Formats: sequence, C-alpha cells, structure tokens
Amino acid sequence: MQRRKFMRTVGVGGAAVAAASTLAAPAIAQSMPEIKWRLASSFPKSLDTIYGAGEDFAKRVAALTDNKFQIRVFAAGEIVPGLQVVDAVQNETVECGHTASYYYVGKDPTFAFDTAVPFGLNTRQHNAWVYYGGGLELMREFYKEYNMTSFLMSNTGAQMGGWWRREIKSPEDMKGVKMRIGGFAGQVMAKLGVIPQQLAGGDIYPALEKGTIDAAEWVGPYDDQKLGFNKVAPYYYYPGWWEGSAALSLYVGLKAYDALPAIYKEAIASAAGETNVKSVSKYDTQNPRALRELVAAGTKFLPFPQSVMEACFNAANELYAETIAKNPKFKKVYDSWKPFRSEEVLWFRVAENTFDNFMARQSAANKL
Repeated sequence: MQRRKFMRTVGVGGAAVAAASTLAAPAIAQSMPEIKWRLASSFPKSLDTIYGAGEDFAKRVAALTDNKFQIRVFAAGEIVPGLQVVDAVQNETVECGHTASYYYVGKDPTFAFDTAVPFGLNTRQHNAWVYYGGGLELMREFYKEYNMTSFLMSNTGAQMGGWWRREIKSPEDMKGVKMRIGGFAGQVMAKLGVIPQQLAGGDIYPALEKGTIDAAEWVGPYDDQKLGFNKVAPYYYYPGWWEGSAALSLYVGLKAYDALPAIYKEAIASAAGETNVKSVSKYDTQNPRALRELVAAGTKFLPFPQSVMEACFNAANELYAETIAKNPKFKKVYDSWKPFRSEEVLWFRVAENTFDNFMARQSAANKL
C-alpha cells in the first residue's frame, strides 16, 4: 500500500519536474535571442594584437551566450576609416567599435583620458583609476553626449617613443619635424615646434617611406616590426612619455546596448574585461623577442635625452593648465585623475619601482 502511494507521489513529482523543464526551455530561449552586431575596429588585420583583441572579444561573447550573440569584427576601412569609429557608433552605423579615444580630441580633449594622456598612468594604474578610482563613471557620463557607453577592452602597456629619420639630441632638434602622433600628445609636441600629423596605423608606413612625415609613433616593437617601420626610419626612441599605457576601449551605442537582455550585457562586460587582461599579456610576451630582432637588424635604440623629457613634461603641464581653464568637462575628469596619479606614483616608488630597478640592474649586469 505504501509502495503504491510512493510510486504515485514520484509519478506526480516527475511529471511536475518534466512540465517545469518544458516551460523553462522556451523561457530561456526567449531570454537569449539570436542577435548579430557589427564591430568597427580602428586597426588593420595585420596586427593580431590590437585588431586581434576585437576578435578575441567577439569569440568570448559568442561562447558566453551559446553562440546566440554574434559580433562580426571589421578592420579599419572596411566599414569606416580607422579614425571615424566613434562617429560610426554615435551615428548607429555600427553597434560597437574598438578604437583609441585620443583619436577624437578634435571633438573634445576630454576623450584622451580614456586611452592615455602625456606623463600619465601605467597600465595597472590606469586600470585602477577606471575600475576603482571613478574613471569609468566619469568617462561614461561624458560619453552619454556621444550616444555611447564604454568598456576597457585592451591595453598595449607602455609604448615606445617612435621612429625618427634623424637623431634627436636636444629640444631644438624637434623643431619643424613632421611627426605622426595622435591626440593630446600632438598638442604638447606642437609647443616644441613639432608639426603633428594624425594618421591611421595602415597609413603610417607609406607616409614615412615617401618622406611625407619625418617621424612616427605607433605602439611598440612587436606591432611596429610587423608594419615595417624599421625599414624606413633608423632611430627608435623611448619611452613614449605620452603613453605610459594605452587603453583601447569598446564603445557601444546606447540604443543597441539598452535593447540587450541583461545576460548579454554581462557577457559584454565579462568578455571585455578578460580581453583587457589578455591583450597586455600578449604584448609583454611578444615585445622582447621583437626588440631583439630589431636590434639584430640594425635599428638604433636610443632614450630621449633628459633635456627633451623635461621640456616635454613642462609643455604638457602648460597644456593641462590651458585646457582646464577653458574646458569644464576636461577639468572635471582631470580633477579626479591628477590626485589619483600622484597617489599611485607615490605608492609605486616604494615597492614596484624599487624592485623593478634592482632587477633592471641585474639584467644590465647579465646576471639573469
């Protein structure tokens, strides 16, 4: 008797579970619709690092959504030119884009903070400011005016100081140099007599080769070697004081983003964060080998003279003062960023830099 009662109970319970499963399946399907987006990149396909970051991101989003959310990545020029990605997102030509924010300082210099500003933060410090120092909230508030939101999605680490056709021994040697240099840093260089040029990555080599420009900065050994700059300019300077790190964000149109299910929004955030970490790890793995190969091929690696560094630092501070005096949006972000930079540099002086400098001396002494 009890056995029959037990079996009837199990039968009812099993039917209930089956019914619940049947009802749950359509509900899950409805919450994960098939969506296809286009991502416009500012970078050429030849660069598996920064262009590849967009592809890595798209693959992770697909994996996290059971392939229901597909994002197709387009290289610079396939939908819009490399320097018009933000315009394409803002105007809803594409749903999202991957670019360097300082390409758009002509719209407003405040854009620069999202990628890099001269004598700014290194990679870890920038991540800290964005994720925990209020940077993300400030930049997203600013981006609302451009109909988009943002996510950190890659970083190059500290960059090199560019390729030069002639040696730079003092600030005087920079006067009249036509240099491809993006964003806010170009305005700093202009104070020293440099003539800044804004060019997309794929346009730099022919401009250097033809002598249209005399110098060009891009990223670092791995990317620069791929683009062949060592074949047309002999001097490779360091450091790129305008990019202690260069964060390249994902920009998403607000209309497209707001229409997404919550789970897809989480997929974007998770995939972008993961790609942000992996991208700089890839650079740190590839750059040492590329540096050695460039040296072996005859590239002349030179540090900027101290007089040049100090002149650029002073010019950058002048430009900051001029800009905050006339641009309240820039000032609002700068007032958060500057004290954060001071605290970070103070902390890094204690342990990080002391350790790094000691290890650098061991490397120089061939003890590693």
